[in-house]
Amino acid sequence: MGRNTRSAKDRLEMDIKDQVVVVTGGGAGIGSALARASVLRGARAIAVADINGDKAKAVANEIGGESYKVNVSNEEEIVGLVNDVELRHGPIGLFCSNAGFVTSAGLEDTNERIQNMWDVHVMAHIYAARAVLPQMIANKGGYLLNTASAAGLLTQIGSLSYSITKSAAVSLAEWLSITHYHQGIRVSVLCPQAVRTDILANSPDNEDNETDTEWTEGGVASSDGILEIREVAEACMEAVLQEQFLILPHRQVEDYMKFKATDVDRWLNGMRRFQDKLFVEDPLPGDAIKKSH
Repeated sequence: MGRNTRSAKDRLEMDIKDQVVVVTGGGAGIGSALARASVLRGARAIAVADINGDKAKAVANEIGGESYKVNVSNEEEIVGLVNDVELRHGPIGLFCSNAGFVTSAGLEDTNERIQNMWDVHVMAHIYAARAVLPQMIANKGGYLLNTASAAGLLTQIGSLSYSITKSAAVSLAEWLSITHYHQGIRVSVLCPQAVRTDILANSPDNEDNETDTEWTEGGVASSDGILEIREVAEACMEAVLQEQFLILPHRQVEDYMKFKATDVDRWLNGMRRFQDKLFVEDPLPGDAIKKSH
């Protein structure tokens, strides 16, 4: 049996109990729920990191953890976070790379905005893996839980940068799982549809702080319902325990993936019809592109 062949004895048997856990994007939404769920599962120490230091501190105070103000698009800050946590508490057992945001734009979007989303949704996962894997490998194992989206498996109608960065995040998680499995590294990637968080309300596109359903109830991803953050966090905890790579809190996504794999052209036609339905009273996303004179 090859060294990368999975068998019962290969299981890391990851248990959150007594582990050191780090959660980025932990000041709100799914990240805050992951931090709380880790406490309930008996984590020994929890570091809550967020670009909003006040929100990180509030969650950390609630659960008895430590807070860090971290911009995940800055590799030095990720390295500093990992080094400080390891110095204070020892090897990190579970790193939840969770920070993210959403915008709505297509080819008309600026290079700066697209790059910013790439840095947060892709490079941040790379920075985290670079920083935490050496000690995990030396410690004979560890777990990476990376948040992506169902958009990374399908697409996100109306958002070019969200679609491509979440797709890349899924591909990166696959690569990490294949490449570092024999070193005791286990990887899960979270791919939900709509979850009741502030991600839309906090979008850079929501400049007027609108509170209507477009910004508060999941947008185009909410067609299969909106899950609560606690439900998503529990699905993640169970997936880590079972070493399940793909986490699909919305079970319909698995059917959509199978449909897409079976007949891509038919799937694309269906998505075009869905887009028409979503924007029946508004210009289609691609209509923003016009020839300049």
